[in-house]
Amino acid sequence: MRRRVDETAASKRTEGKSVKRETGEVQTKTKSSWWVWVKRGLIALCTLYVATPFILQFFPSVIQYLVYKHAVTYFVDLRRPCDLGLNHTVNMYLTSEAGVTLGVWHTVPEQKWKEAQGKSLAWYEQSLGDGSPVFIYLHGNTGNRAAPHRLGVANVLSALGYHVVVMDYRGFGDSTGKPTKGGLITDALHLYHWVRAHSKDSLVIIWGHSLGTVVATNIAVKLQEQGNPVDAVILEGAFTNIKCQKDSPNPSPGITGDFHTYSTTFPRTQLKQISIYCSMVKTANEDILFYSSLKKMTTPLMILHSKDDHMVPFRMAEELYNTAKSVLKSEDKVRLVAFDGSHGYLHNGLYRDPSLPNYIREFVQSVAK
Repeated sequence: MRRRVDETAASKRTEGKSVKRETGEVQTKTKSSWWVWVKRGLIALCTLYVATPFILQFFPSVIQYLVYKHAVTYFVDLRRPCDLGLNHTVNMYLTSEAGVTLGVWHTVPEQKWKEAQGKSLAWYEQSLGDGSPVFIYLHGNTGNRAAPHRLGVANVLSALGYHVVVMDYRGFGDSTGKPTKGGLITDALHLYHWVRAHSKDSLVIIWGHSLGTVVATNIAVKLQEQGNPVDAVILEGAFTNIKCQKDSPNPSPGITGDFHTYSTTFPRTQLKQISIYCSMVKTANEDILFYSSLKKMTTPLMILHSKDDHMVPFRMAEELYNTAKSVLKSEDKVRLVAFDGSHGYLHNGLYRDPSLPNYIREFVQSVAK
């Protein structure tokens, strides 16, 4: 009897050691497998880092995507702005040139909300001439007109009693074509002339955000040269020049652009990305310069910038303000509104500031005088 008990106990000890051994082997295999995937991931990242300049050189379509991140979409039907709470907004399409159709939203002043229900496109077009100021909003280089911060700006302006016309450039959203700087300017000019044709004597103000600030200043100068100047311009999150030397891929010190990955907010850690962007600019034949337009512009101007902007340093807003002030030779026609960094607005969140409507209202009133 005792022998059987001893044999049973020994058997259990043997089985226990076997289970522990098998468990240890499984854990070792798991750790080994995890480390293999880590090494593969690091090798893939290093390969991509080294290969990026060559990819940019031999595949121009990648360059276009990086400069204009228009392929980023939202799961929303752009034909139905009402799905996003814009119940006093109409969706329409304009043709800026052959083969290019632009998706556009027109939001009427908030007080027209009830009247706008069920109205046709013709009613919206006619409403542009009701005497209320009209804002043309030119957005940045990612996404489309349904982005949350763009909806936020439209709601703020509509609540103030203004019309808001928001366009997706060619290749963005549901607009056709492929984006280039020249194409974006052509699209914005077409939209401006369309608005002018329907707005009668109403004020027309262009609001450019981020990449849209380049488009805004360029068309403001062109309209000025044509003798048909815009009434005012607002620049939000504007940046200074991107200067790349012809014989060097590296940018001039302290120069950046609104291309997110290529910001010099932390130049030491992002110099490689800046160099890549410079090669993109030259390869894509893009002249992304800001001062050249701003130095010619005599339009009343308001610059909005958050001090914690993580894409475009606040010092750039100060540089632009000083440049515009010297050109206009007046402190009354140019304003710089700085938002404290403690609010956390960063690059896209200024629409959340409770004081923003007052700044806009005061600016519009000064332009209307």
